[in-house]
Amino acid sequence: MHSLQPNVHFFTPLLSTYKIHYIQKRKTSNTFQEPISKFPQNFTMVVLSMPPVNDQFSIIKNSCKTPSSFFPCNIPLIDLSKPDSKNQLVKACEEFGFFKVVNHGVPMEFISKLESEAIKFFSSPMSQKEKAGPPDPFGYGSKKIGPNGDVGWVEYILLSTNSDFNYQKFASSLGVNPENIRDAVNDYVSAMKKMACEILEMLAEGLKIHPKNVFSKLLMDEKSDSIFRLNHYPPCPDEVREFYGRNLIGFGEHTDPQIISLLRSNNISGLQISLVDGHWISVPPDQNSFFINVGDSLQVMTNGRFKSVKHRVLANSVKSRLSMIYFGGPPLSEKIAPLASLLVKGDQDSLYREFTWFEYKKSAYKSRLGDNRLVLFEKLA
Repeated sequence: MHSLQPNVHFFTPLLSTYKIHYIQKRKTSNTFQEPISKFPQNFTMVVLSMPPVNDQFSIIKNSCKTPSSFFPCNIPLIDLSKPDSKNQLVKACEEFGFFKVVNHGVPMEFISKLESEAIKFFSSPMSQKEKAGPPDPFGYGSKKIGPNGDVGWVEYILLSTNSDFNYQKFASSLGVNPENIRDAVNDYVSAMKKMACEILEMLAEGLKIHPKNVFSKLLMDEKSDSIFRLNHYPPCPDEVREFYGRNLIGFGEHTDPQIISLLRSNNISGLQISLVDGHWISVPPDQNSFFINVGDSLQVMTNGRFKSVKHRVLANSVKSRLSMIYFGGPPLSEKIAPLASLLVKGDQDSLYREFTWFEYKKSAYKSRLGDNRLVLFEKLA
C-alpha cells in the first residue's frame, strides 16, 4: 500500500501559535523544563487572534477506569463466507456494536486506487487543498469538525455518494485529476454499498425478520442519504504532544447517526472504541479488513438491541493515518422507529418515538460530537 509523507503545511500555523504558549507555560511552571531550543529554527512568533490552543484541542483526562483499557482486546472477527456468520453478526452488534470482517469480497484494486488518489490530494500544499473547501457541507476541511466548536488533529474530504457532486473542486490540487478521484470514489463506494447491504440482510436473517431487506432497502433507495469520508491524521510532533499530554485527540468521541458505517484504514493505529462498561480499548489496525459500526438509526430500529458504538481516534506522533468511511443512511423522508416485528417478538414497549431521518440529522447537526443525540428521541418512562 501507499504511504503518506508528513505534511508540514497542515500543522505549521498551529505550531507557531503553540510556541507562544509553550514559552508562557515554561515561564510559569517550575516543573516544565524542556528547552526552547528544541523548536525548529523556522518557527515564527505570531500574534494570537484566537483563544488559547488548550481551549480548542481535546486531550484525554481520566477517561479510563484502568490503564489497561487502552490495550487492544479481542474485537469480534467475522468471516462473511461462513454459514453461521449471520448469528455472529447479531451477537457482535448486541455486545459491541462493532466488529471486523474478512472475506468481504472487495477488490484490493478499488482500495489501492482510492488510497493513491487520497494521498495525492492530502500531500498537496495547504493553499491548494483549501480551494476544495470549506465543506458546505461537502468538500475539504481541516481541524474544524462540524459547526459547533469541535476540532481535531485531522484533515478530511467529505463527499456525497450521489452523482451530482462536483469533483471539479479538486482540480486545483497538485497531481489530482477530478475524473480519476471521481472514478476511484464511485468504484469504492459501490463496493461498500454492496457489502453494507449484504451485512444488513444477514443481520435481518439473524433476527428472523421478514423481509430480509428491511434495513438494506434504505441504502438501496435512490434517495438514500449516504455519505463518504476520507480522513487524514498527519503525524503530531512530540512538542505538541508533550504540551497537551500524550493523548491528543485526532477525532473526538462520538457515535455515527446513520444506519451502518464501514471503515478501512492504513496500517496505523489510533482508533479506539468504548465498551458498554465505559472502558476504552484500542483497535489493532488491519489494512486488508473492514471495521463495521452500528449507527444510531440501527440502534433505534432494533429498539436498543443493537448498540451504536462510541469511538474516537488518537493522534499518532510518527506516521500518517488514512481512513475511508462509508456511512449508509436512509432517505431524508424515511421514518425511523423500532420495528414492530421486534416489539411483538420481545413483548416490549418502544424505547424511542418515531422521527424522520431529516429530523434526526438536523438535530445531530446542532449538537457537539460527544453529545448523546438519541436522548432527545427517547420515550419518557
